[in-house]
Amino acid sequence: MAVASAREINQKWFWKMRNYDVSPDLENELKRPVGHDYTRDWVPASQFPSEVHIELLHRKLIPDPFIGFNEHKVQWIGEAEWLYKNELEIEESMALATLDLEFGGLDTICDVYLNDHLVLQCNNQFRSYAYNICNGAADSSLLRASGNTLLLHFKSAKLQALDEARLRGFHRGGSVNLGDPSRLYVRKAQYDWRWDWGPELMTCGPYRPVTLKAYSTRIQDVHVKTYIEPTVTLKVDIELDGRPAADIQALLITLRSLTGEIVKHEKRTLAISDSGHHVAMNDVVIWAHLQDKGVELWWPFNYGKQVLYDLEVAALGQEDQVIDTTSKRIGFRSVKLIEEPLSAPDQYGLGTSFLFEINRVKIFMGGSNWIPADNFFTRITDEKYRHLLKLAREGNQIMVRIWGGGIYEPDIFFDLCDELGILVWQDFQFACGVYPAHEEFVQNVAIEAEQNVRRLRHHPSLALFCGNNEDYQQILQWQERLELPARKLYEEVLPQTVAKLTDPPIPYHRGSPYGGKEWWDTADPTVGDVHQWDIWGGKELPYQQYDKLGGRFISEFGIPSFPSMHTIRHWMGDAGQDQYYAQSPIIAQHVRAGSFDRRFAIVMNDNFRVTDDLEVHAFRTQVMQAEGVGLAYRTWKQGWAGEGKEYTSGVIVWQLNDCWPVVSWAIVDYFMRPKPAYYTIARALNPLSLHISREVTKNRNHDRPKQFYEFGAFQSTEATLTICASSTLLTDTQATLSLTYFDIRSTGAAAAWRGKPRTTAEEIPSNKSLELCRQRCPEPPADEATINITSAYVVVCARLIHPQTDDVLARYVDWPEPYKYVQFPEPGLKVAVKRQKDGSASLIVEVERPIKSLFFSVQEADEKDWEVMWSDNNLDIVPDDPQEIIVKNLWERKIQYAYLGSEKARLLVE
Repeated sequence: MAVASAREINQKWFWKMRNYDVSPDLENELKRPVGHDYTRDWVPASQFPSEVHIELLHRKLIPDPFIGFNEHKVQWIGEAEWLYKNELEIEESMALATLDLEFGGLDTICDVYLNDHLVLQCNNQFRSYAYNICNGAADSSLLRASGNTLLLHFKSAKLQALDEARLRGFHRGGSVNLGDPSRLYVRKAQYDWRWDWGPELMTCGPYRPVTLKAYSTRIQDVHVKTYIEPTVTLKVDIELDGRPAADIQALLITLRSLTGEIVKHEKRTLAISDSGHHVAMNDVVIWAHLQDKGVELWWPFNYGKQVLYDLEVAALGQEDQVIDTTSKRIGFRSVKLIEEPLSAPDQYGLGTSFLFEINRVKIFMGGSNWIPADNFFTRITDEKYRHLLKLAREGNQIMVRIWGGGIYEPDIFFDLCDELGILVWQDFQFACGVYPAHEEFVQNVAIEAEQNVRRLRHHPSLALFCGNNEDYQQILQWQERLELPARKLYEEVLPQTVAKLTDPPIPYHRGSPYGGKEWWDTADPTVGDVHQWDIWGGKELPYQQYDKLGGRFISEFGIPSFPSMHTIRHWMGDAGQDQYYAQSPIIAQHVRAGSFDRRFAIVMNDNFRVTDDLEVHAFRTQVMQAEGVGLAYRTWKQGWAGEGKEYTSGVIVWQLNDCWPVVSWAIVDYFMRPKPAYYTIARALNPLSLHISREVTKNRNHDRPKQFYEFGAFQSTEATLTICASSTLLTDTQATLSLTYFDIRSTGAAAAWRGKPRTTAEEIPSNKSLELCRQRCPEPPADEATINITSAYVVVCARLIHPQTDDVLARYVDWPEPYKYVQFPEPGLKVAVKRQKDGSASLIVEVERPIKSLFFSVQEADEKDWEVMWSDNNLDIVPDDPQEIIVKNLWERKIQYAYLGSEKARLLVE
């Protein structure tokens, strides 16, 4: 009896372009020699898994498509056909068993040949495929004694999509700046066709492992079911595969801590009638009352520990011989999506909640949307996944939403989320389109869904499956006919799959956004989730109006910005300095957002002074992004108002990361350099945070935002300050509220004026937001230079201070707007730097006058500058309130800084 074994086929792969002129048939292609001319010869693969663009780049056969205009020089690759081959080496012992060839992921249209025989036709990047080569030595198979050849023939997904669309009809595929709508017919990462933040790079190849598996009988699948009510309980479903299943006499089940300590283990003998069936165990309680054995719950970070366990299942034969083993890393937790009537209306009406409850605790979900971290998946290392997700955690982001136009991320992504305590909203892979629902398509998606639900369901980080991204929205956005064929998927196939395969059930949501009148009104703020795009796009409102544009759960919103100048210089390549301006063609090549010049002009001219300096403009767009999304987080978080008043239960910004160097909505750029917005969001999502809202009384009515301090005919007469606190802590907080005021005028006798501080004792209740106080903003006295002084010159600093230790628990600094009218004072900045032997450093930052958006970075770019981690950044600092920044992995790198009023980076002299 053969013991189950598996071997990755990751050596001795070759690739080439399919050349019909040189070799009219595949048999002739296989006979081509090894060489360097990929149009004629077989070229050794540089890595495996592999993608054709990566192979071409490795050998410098194409220019880097991420630099300059090179994207357009490589479009031919997506229309060509490509071949990969491998000479399979099969050990004699494996040939005596059942032998399967499994493909973890083929991108996308691929015919698989074994020894010149077509054995698989694959058309779904999101599925795995398997071919049963033989069932033991007596089986008549395609195997040869030696020289077994595996051939993968990748055809053009782009051309096949067009053929399908011509046959079945073209349908709406999102907005005009997305890729060709024919993409809807092919189960391939949709952003490959181009998106409004990404290039069109139609790659292909075996992008996930190829594995040879040998067995007589094996464990096919283990469904782990963890319950915390009424007791901590573990159930399993165990499926067997192979002939004869009766070879398995027993199952040994072991639960271990991550330190290797055995928590529980048990041997379950199987009767012949049991082991002879495909399902060896079905909904069997293995252990109950596990809390009595010290088993702890898994919690999202900030709420508890991320306790994980390894569940091992061993199939035993006669004399307890181990025939096969499998293991899953699990956590014990419960997750619920609660949509219940609210107890009182908010500004939008009554409606229902849309909130997540983890382990019976209602949790406010702050986080970000995730897109693939590269256009070429085989270039995304485990290290990159870890660093990006670590940034999310360090930025207080408790949830990431895997967007529906990319891929189902690999196991390492979910393993890291389990480890870091980050919850995952998982879209099924449909985005911005009227998808088809003909029988073949539906059957293909059903298999895709089942495979991915089975693969992901055991992860404690998995909080939600969602049917699609913005497909229902096509009705409202484009006045499409009131029928989406793929409702069959979103309302039948997908929810039925999730319900059948998850227990306890993982929540399912039909689409994002979804809710409102008879399902199609996806902009209804009183129900479901919303995507808020009326600031950038839509109505193009000022970002100061985010407080009027909320909803029960905002799963998308954002404002784009330019990335770091280091990143811009990378894509500029060898472009001359005459191309370093914001409206240059090469900049436009790396901005994919629709109408970006006009939209940037509106929001930037509303708030900042006009400049033709690219570095100054880039920094100001970053500050603009930080100000806009930061305001959204702080004001929407006020909607987390307590039991029955969960008016806003989650805010997920678009987007965390980039797939190439680009001007985009990302708060961390392609090279993993956080933008200022990243730090602003992190502070807004602190377990304890503050916000100040200014409401201006003007001398006449007009339509400008209430936060704006107008000048001339529209000068304000006074302003009211509303100070609010938000707590996601599970205990009440005693604190002292301190308010201080500063005049920022750079000239005049009143320049040193400070308002009289206010100090009050406050109790901040747990897990809710509330208003602490409301008062008139103090005004400095008039002087000779200014006849009528208003609070338009006053900076307000609010702090929550621990009553015993005087530690600052939360702070927020509010400035008058718009910034284009503000004369920023010379701050008298002082930074004391203390470097440590371990590469870290501490920065103590003080000012003589208020400073706005102080941002530190490293002066020179290098391959590892992403390792530099700032504990805080993009700071507003006032006098007598020094702040400390801890910097990890700085080493000998030099520090530079910029701030509003001095936007060109300066070297920090230590």
